[in-house]
Order: sequence, then structure tokens, then C-alpha cells
Amino acid sequence: MTTEIISTDAGDARVTWHKARKARLVLAVSHGAGGGVEARDLKALAQVLPAHGVTVALVEQPWRVAGKKVAPAPKTLDVGWRGVWPALTEPGLPVISGGRSAGARVACRTATELGAHAVLALSFPLHPPGKPEKSRAEELLGSGVPTLVVQGGNDPFGKPEEFPDGSYELVEVPYGDHGFAVPKRADITQEQAVAMVTDAVVQWTASRR
Repeated sequence: MTTEIISTDAGDARVTWHKARKARLVLAVSHGAGGGVEARDLKALAQVLPAHGVTVALVEQPWRVAGKKVAPAPKTLDVGWRGVWPALTEPGLPVISGGRSAGARVACRTATELGAHAVLALSFPLHPPGKPEKSRAEELLGSGVPTLVVQGGNDPFGKPEEFPDGSYELVEVPYGDHGFAVPKRADITQEQAVAMVTDAVVQWTASRR
């Protein structure tokens, strides 16, 4: 594991590399608006994917590096992501642009212009909780590259059945909330829920050669 600070027009970002020995892809993932790269799904991907030939780059947006509590406007998040992109492509491998929640939106919005190989959208916030009329489906449908959505079955920001038809793939984590947490009464354990996330990404990246 190695860490580097990248200067962007939105401030300094931090990239933590979890490198595969014989990498064929880079999966770059950023966090949501209310948390960091310590999220359970991001940590699990960093632990699991390198053994499958995928280097994982966990990207902390400048606002998190600066110690701020609240994420800036979407345009500023995009500026930070664009600023980090040259470092992500430095290994010379195809880069899958990804993130959870707000980070997934950034990946979708910028994929085509940055030349992303594909997009991984974890817990895509299809709409604010309780406000399905404020849909962000256009961002997802407009990614322009192969896209995988991994969504909790009980995500208040958009349950799997609420997603529109499109060319993307969608994998449901039963009972999962926005952070893929599952209640104790669920038919699956928390460990199994997280494994569903990593298994889906392993299988999907295997087909992204």
C-alpha cells in the first residue's frame, strides 16, 4: 500500500494504492458526500481485487483531505476527480472510474471526457431519500461506457426496482441500505453482504479486459 498527494484545482487530493502484482486494470474509487474511503465496500474492494489482477486506487477528494465535514458542489467534485485522473492513468493501464454515492455520480458525469474504460457505481443515489421526483438517472444513463451498479435492496436513495431501463448492469445486495449495512434479522450476514459486492465486481472486471 502506498499513498500520494495529488494537487488539483480543488485542492490536494489523496490516493492510496493497493497494487496487484500483475495488474491488467486500475479501479479508481472515491467516497460519498458523508464519508471517506474507510467505507466497508471500498475497504473490501481494496483487500480483494488486487489478487484478481486489479490495482485499486482509493481516492480521497480534496474536501476530505482538508478535514471539511460537508462536500462541495458537484462541479467542484468533478474538478477534483479530473485533477487526480493523470495520476490514475500513470501505470499505463485501462482505468475503471468508480465511486460510492456522490463518488459514483462523479464517475458517471466525467467518464466519457476522461476516457474511462468503464464505470463502477456503488450505491448510486438515484434520488434524495423520499424525493423520487428528483431523479439523477440521466447521469447514470449518460456515462457513455460499460457501467456496473451495485445497489442495496433497501437503499433509501433508490431501490433496485426504481432504476430505469438502460444498458448498464445492476446487481442487488438484498436488505442492504445505502452503506450496504444489513439488519440482524436479515437472511444474510453483514460479511455475506459485503462479499456480494466484491464478488460482483470481481466477475465484472474479469469481463472488462
